[in-house]
Amino acid sequence: MRNDDTRKVILVTGASSGIGALSVRALALAGHTVYAGIRQTATRNVAAVADLARFGTDHQLDVQAVELDVTSQESADAAVDRILAEHGRLDVVVHNAGHMVLGAAEAFTTDQLADLYDVNVLGTQRVNRAALPTLREQGSGLLVWIGSSSTRGGCPPFLAPYFAAKAAMDALAVSYAAEVLPFGIDTAIVVPGAFTTGTNHFAHAGAPADRDRAEAYDQRHRPVMDDLGKRLAALIPPDADVTEVAEAVVRLVAMAHGTRPLRTHVDPSRDGSEVVSAVADRVRADFFRRIGLDSLLTAGSSL
Repeated sequence: MRNDDTRKVILVTGASSGIGALSVRALALAGHTVYAGIRQTATRNVAAVADLARFGTDHQLDVQAVELDVTSQESADAAVDRILAEHGRLDVVVHNAGHMVLGAAEAFTTDQLADLYDVNVLGTQRVNRAALPTLREQGSGLLVWIGSSSTRGGCPPFLAPYFAAKAAMDALAVSYAAEVLPFGIDTAIVVPGAFTTGTNHFAHAGAPADRDRAEAYDQRHRPVMDDLGKRLAALIPPDADVTEVAEAVVRLVAMAHGTRPLRTHVDPSRDGSEVVSAVADRVRADFFRRIGLDSLLTAGSSL
């Protein structure tokens, strides 16, 4: 039976900071029970866990951290098992965990690319495999994927491994959308633009391991790489706030099953992703109709 209560039990991955932390707080303030998936809760991220606990106490909200390392299936299973043990259900999964790198593509080793895919792509698969059996049995649920406008918009250089991983995640999300719909499970892809403040993406970005090759590119592109954040920031209106992404997640959770748009763009820089996505999603929907798969589309599958 579908759970039609307005109060949902929600898991947000990668919730120690940035969009994940903002989404956890916004969802909790909206009245939901929220679990913030955070890795190394007793060591590296103990301060983030304490801050979340204070937030919950100060506002009398049902919000707490749960140990979750998306690079471990055992960790993903344990996090979902804990939620089910405490509440008996799970209604929404927000795939937010991710990591960014900055540098010349050639200078990243294949192991570095594999590690990036492990977090940004395989991490979503592990969490889905932990959560979807319950959502399917319930006959209801929502998968929210925090994507990137780089997947279809104007993307700058020197972020190739991250952009490639985000594009892979987007493709996975689109396929999941059709496959889980008959189980009463919706899919919503939130597409943020290049917010240069309010997150730790640029501050915590990884660097290429092959320093010799990186230096070869530095000699040609160093001013561009140094100024990339500033160039992106110049496109963003001064009143742009990354909390708009969290607010979009809240609105999607509140919508009725089958009415949610496949994509919700939050891109103050207007890099073109929304335009390209509108065409791509319409083409996908039209193709589904041509091959008789109309039942795997919702009203929001295309604009």
